[in-house]
Amino acid sequence: MQLDVVSDTVCPWCYIGKKRLDQALVMHGGEGITLAWRPFQLDASIPAEGVDRKAYMEKKFGAERAKEVGNTIREFGEAVGIDFRFDRIERSPNTLDSHRLIRWAGTAGCQNEMVDILFRRYFEDGEDIGLHEVLLEAASEAGMDVDIVRDLLSKDADKELIRQEDALARQMGIQGVPSFVINSQWVMVGAQEPEMLVRMFNKLLAKEAEATAAQ
Repeated sequence: MQLDVVSDTVCPWCYIGKKRLDQALVMHGGEGITLAWRPFQLDASIPAEGVDRKAYMEKKFGAERAKEVGNTIREFGEAVGIDFRFDRIERSPNTLDSHRLIRWAGTAGCQNEMVDILFRRYFEDGEDIGLHEVLLEAASEAGMDVDIVRDLLSKDADKELIRQEDALARQMGIQGVPSFVINSQWVMVGAQEPEMLVRMFNKLLAKEAEATAAQ
């Protein structure tokens, strides 16, 4: 079973969704499931240097609503072991380069770990994941070849491919993240509870086994 998770690196619900997915994979065992992370930019219009996060969030939600949303997210985060520290985040970055890094991490065999690293660095450590130096530190933490990543980041490598994958997700009807795409056919939207994901895994894997046996 191919499981593609469509997410953005600055989406707090995607971080929560990942923690729940990790729990589901432990509960299930993960056998027969191939996992990949796919890009989605919630706001591709943010400039490469990023924008002031407080002003950005207040413009998007309003000051009071932004505070309420943050409090709600913190509560859900605590339940899965995330210490959201929105007070540490100064910049809302453009996430294109972080998605490039996640793609390269897939080739290096550490994609799932890289997603975790970027979420933690942004949401808990308050680091600007739009900065190349931060992305290089993340690559080093994941055990990637930093010199290769530095060279790729300095060029336009895979930028257009990331944009195309983002566009494909939207063509599939995906408007919110996280979204779980199973075998390029079925889509579940939202940070699903682990038990729900396990039931989905079992149901679809059983169908695959039946189809294989019938051949």
